[in-house]
Amino acid sequence: MHPTILTEQLLPLMADGWEDNFINKLQEIKLKKKVVTFGEIMLRLSTPGVTRFVQSQSFDATYGGGEANVAVSLSNYGLDSYYVTKLPKHEIGQSAVNHLRRFGVKDDFIVRGGDRVGIYFLETGASQRASKVIYDRANSSVSKMKKDEVDWEKVFENASWFHWTGITPALGKDAQEALLVACETAKKKGVTISCDLNFRAKMWTQDEAQAVMKPLMKYVDVCIANEEDSEKSLGLKADKTNIEAGELNEEGYFAVARKLKEQFGFKTVAITLRESYSASKNGWSALLYDEKDCKQPYRSRKYDIEIVDRVGGGDSFASGLIYGLMTKENTKDALEYAVAASCLKHSIPGDFNLVSVDEVEKLIKSGGSGRVER
Repeated sequence: MHPTILTEQLLPLMADGWEDNFINKLQEIKLKKKVVTFGEIMLRLSTPGVTRFVQSQSFDATYGGGEANVAVSLSNYGLDSYYVTKLPKHEIGQSAVNHLRRFGVKDDFIVRGGDRVGIYFLETGASQRASKVIYDRANSSVSKMKKDEVDWEKVFENASWFHWTGITPALGKDAQEALLVACETAKKKGVTISCDLNFRAKMWTQDEAQAVMKPLMKYVDVCIANEEDSEKSLGLKADKTNIEAGELNEEGYFAVARKLKEQFGFKTVAITLRESYSASKNGWSALLYDEKDCKQPYRSRKYDIEIVDRVGGGDSFASGLIYGLMTKENTKDALEYAVAASCLKHSIPGDFNLVSVDEVEKLIKSGGSGRVER
């Protein structure tokens, strides 16, 4: 931390009993690590309950988006969370900013301008009927954000971590150029960089994704993927796995994790494993492969979950993993934290994972009985 910032925070404590106050404040500052995410926050319009688009006469409105979801979780966990994006100056853009502020996310580097906030419509599935997403995000403000509209040097000043997803470069050429500058600046400043591959077939093709994503991987320290992402974003497929049938071959994903690490030089690879029994019931776990405690791929505890809202499940895993890698004694504990945090997210409507560190830790210890807390 910069000496001037440290002095400004500690000088007021120089009074009676200042020694204890000094130590407590120093510990608090040490724990308050700065994290940065960059992406698109959208207006989410979802059908009430599990109604279909064609029968709904109203929509529930909220906000969400991959990197914004991560920023909110990290703020909830007590980290100094900054979100970078571009939003219009009108009231809908301001509403998105206000929504982030509610949860303590810092908006210092949000650029204002452009004409529209991206929208996505969500129909929540049930039983054997899958959920559906329809995008209305073309020409959103952030998709037209120029690389020099943000002072990236200032963004990453005193930062510990930078997170982005494959959704951001899928927004178009301007977003790709801005992301490249962000990665270059973060790497130069020694910031740890994580990427959730997050392939979106409605935004670009596999060939387009791989042409853009592969060169960006040289900046990434922590790679996060799901059952499909490694194949569609980077061209590495798990053997003997049928995602539609809910069949996962553990050894196949262990092999993918090894290949990802060897081919791209990642320090850590994490892959979420979703066993889709139906739209309402999933098996949820993950594996980790790294240079520290998991020199052989390690699979977490598996949770069988009843889904309330699965949107944001991967983002809640990413944020849990980032928090775990920044604070836990070992990487196995970091993985278990991430899986438990994302398990809880599936019970919460909306994109954001509104859980505390204590709630996640309780789930890890209890295994998840769901008993009423009185």
